[in-house]
Amino acid sequence: MSFFYTLLSTLIISLASFAGAMTLSIKRDILQKWLLSLVAVSAGTMLGAAMFHLLPEAASEMSAELLFGLVTIAFVLFFLIEKVLHWRHCHEDDCTEHSFGLMNLIGDSLHNVIDGLVIGAAFATSTSLGMVASIAVIFHEIPQEIGDFGVLLHAGWSVKKALLANFLVATTSMLGGIIGFLLAEQSGTFALYLTPIAAGGFLYIAASDLIPEIRKEKSGQGSIRSAIFFILGLLFMFALSLF
Repeated sequence: MSFFYTLLSTLIISLASFAGAMTLSIKRDILQKWLLSLVAVSAGTMLGAAMFHLLPEAASEMSAELLFGLVTIAFVLFFLIEKVLHWRHCHEDDCTEHSFGLMNLIGDSLHNVIDGLVIGAAFATSTSLGMVASIAVIFHEIPQEIGDFGVLLHAGWSVKKALLANFLVATTSMLGGIIGFLLAEQSGTFALYLTPIAAGGFLYIAASDLIPEIRKEKSGQGSIRSAIFFILGLLFMFALSLF
């Protein structure tokens, strides 16, 4: 049953790629207003998943030294991955819009595989931990997919081609989920070590990617709304930890 949950969760995450199509029917100012709210709740759920679920789970199975060591390694690793994937972020003279769009898809593929590994290993550990990891990833995936869709359109891709490419790339999370689940089933050590690594990754994404986006909100009303959504994301994950 846990394997089925892994497939179902990663399939739902893959379908989130079509969230980009919704942006075509939404006015730009309204989209921007609620996109930051989605980013805020995403930051809250990711931070909450790490602090209230993944880290406590890992702390019950390993020493504090190993736990914080793996979290630190994951944090640095995610930083390096991001730097490598974005080092050609159109700062070079020969960088074209097309290459930028392709680079975005490559980066998104790696990101989705890692998400799938985390979800698969989490479900192999327990259904509740798998659900928590899935919820955190889904909340993060929706605003990300909207952004990725916009990047591809900006890179000159047609709407149909951008949607298809986004969906195919999103399905790599299913591959990661299958691999993560099977590896965790064969070796409990894999799931044990991946839990704090996932926590470190969630902390990095929330702290370096999502929260800085929230801080770009200029209006007082928008800032208050973003703060409320951020706290709601945290409270939602905390509530789940009580069951």
